[in-house]
Amino acid sequence: MYMTRFNSTPALESSITKLKHLVNQKLNNQALIFYKHHLHGNTTVSLPFILPSVIKACSQSQAHQIFGLQLQCYVFKSGFDSDPVVTNSLISMYAKFLDIECAARLFDQMPCKDTVSWNAMINCFIQNGCGLQALHTFRRMYALGFVPKAELVASLLSVCVRMGCVDIGREIHAIVVVDERIEETVFLSTALVDLYWRCRKPMMAFYIFDKMEVRNEVSWTAMISGCAADHNNEMALDCFISMQDEGVKPNRVTLIAILPACVRTGGKQIHGYAFRHGYNSDIHFLSALISMYCKSGETLDDAKLTFQLSNNKDVVLWSSIIAGCSQSEDSAEESIRLFNRMQREEIAPNYVTMLGLISACTNLSSISHGRVVHGYVLKYGLISELSIGNCLVNMYSKCGSLTDSHRSFKELSTRDSISWGALVNAYALHGCGKEALNLFHEMQTSGIEADCITYLAVLSACNHGGLVEEGQALFNEAVKVDNKSLGAKHYACLIDLLGRAGKLEDACDVIKAMPMKPSIRIWSSLLSACKRHGKLGVAEMLAQQLLLSEPENAALHTLLSMVYAESGNWPGVEQVRNNMKIRGLRKSYGFSRIEVENELMYSNLST
Repeated sequence: MYMTRFNSTPALESSITKLKHLVNQKLNNQALIFYKHHLHGNTTVSLPFILPSVIKACSQSQAHQIFGLQLQCYVFKSGFDSDPVVTNSLISMYAKFLDIECAARLFDQMPCKDTVSWNAMINCFIQNGCGLQALHTFRRMYALGFVPKAELVASLLSVCVRMGCVDIGREIHAIVVVDERIEETVFLSTALVDLYWRCRKPMMAFYIFDKMEVRNEVSWTAMISGCAADHNNEMALDCFISMQDEGVKPNRVTLIAILPACVRTGGKQIHGYAFRHGYNSDIHFLSALISMYCKSGETLDDAKLTFQLSNNKDVVLWSSIIAGCSQSEDSAEESIRLFNRMQREEIAPNYVTMLGLISACTNLSSISHGRVVHGYVLKYGLISELSIGNCLVNMYSKCGSLTDSHRSFKELSTRDSISWGALVNAYALHGCGKEALNLFHEMQTSGIEADCITYLAVLSACNHGGLVEEGQALFNEAVKVDNKSLGAKHYACLIDLLGRAGKLEDACDVIKAMPMKPSIRIWSSLLSACKRHGKLGVAEMLAQQLLLSEPENAALHTLLSMVYAESGNWPGVEQVRNNMKIRGLRKSYGFSRIEVENELMYSNLST
């Protein structure tokens, strides 16, 4: 035993009871004052018995950090550091004070560590964002024979999700399965469900969920969120209905999770449910609802009405409606007008607001608006946000200023793969293929690994610049680095590059080797290449096959008409035009827009 009970009196027991009551009620200031006046220095008090409560009260506020240090000194001076209960409390206190070094030193000096000690130290690492140290300490703990609590294992699984350490997460799952001493709680099973959704293994997520004997609202929410993130909207809605059939009531987080799955259906039933159950005044739910309405309808009327009827329009709601309106060219100007209203109501924007505005300027191709927004970013001190800096690089390039785009890149205090990808894409967009390729190699030299987005940007640059050999080499490199992350767009880019260069057989070989079904866009690209290089018979065959798949695609009809015209098949041209008239199809038009002295000027050309 580490504690020694001293003789107590009813008055002393009453004081100890009062102290613990104050701590349990989170009246921490009162608890510390009561301890100082009534219990500290009392030789009849079993200090190891009350010190954990005092340390807990102290750890609840940074303002008590000095007193916490004094308590630790008192513990060492009095020889209570050999009591693991007291030391565990000190470790938890330092975790909340963000002092990992002191917590680790205390832990390492403990002569006798119990399960609580290990849990406290691992939780300290987790709370302070030191995931690798937490996982390493867990390995040591388990190797020494200590049994972790289910709550600790669940927290470690969440760490694996955040850090992308999927394999380690699966190893921890294996330990849970093999070691019968670890209790499989609802909390732990839910963490496993979330892990497998995040690592794109829906079958395992469903398997674990189906095995759960008890499912609460958190478990159902994890399944709904996973289905929605996997774009399995029907399954997400089925889970939402099944949840209620089993008598589990959806909470605010559940409703927010289901909204992305309602983009196609409109989500008004969920809105009605929220209204009936009192969630319609919750800011975070309303923000998600506005975002859903902005994505689901042809107009923004429902989103605007939801925003207007909300009583508390804080920066979160303003940012949601501004970001929602910024998603298309038609409503981008409305986004800027809303921001002006927000300014008049003296609500300071945050970085989410500015991201929406930058997106609006990008969709408008308005460099004058973009520079004004850039000024607001500087005014509100948001330029240090990396996501904003990356968006500025992209915005300036799409508004026609490669110089401003590169300047914004140089002004970034830190750069990630998205920053480099935005700049590479900027040079690609402006037809500077070799410069884009040099920037890509410079990024690799700086130690930043390319991701699938960066590879797509540099492949696009090679495509625009006609750099066939370089593009093929980069694609092969991407396949070796991470073949699973390459999508249809990467293959489409390479096929278009080969097709433009006249390497039609190589393009066909790439199509045959694709791990996914070729899209209409890919076949259309090959068709255009055949037409460009005189393979009119192949082009005609491809066009006819594609029209069987998409008879309402006006662009395919137009392409077939052009193939017939080049081969001199004028009856065929007339037949295509008649078919388009019968179906009510019209050729699409390309619009050109430039900004002259802050005025937008439009022109259109038939494509």
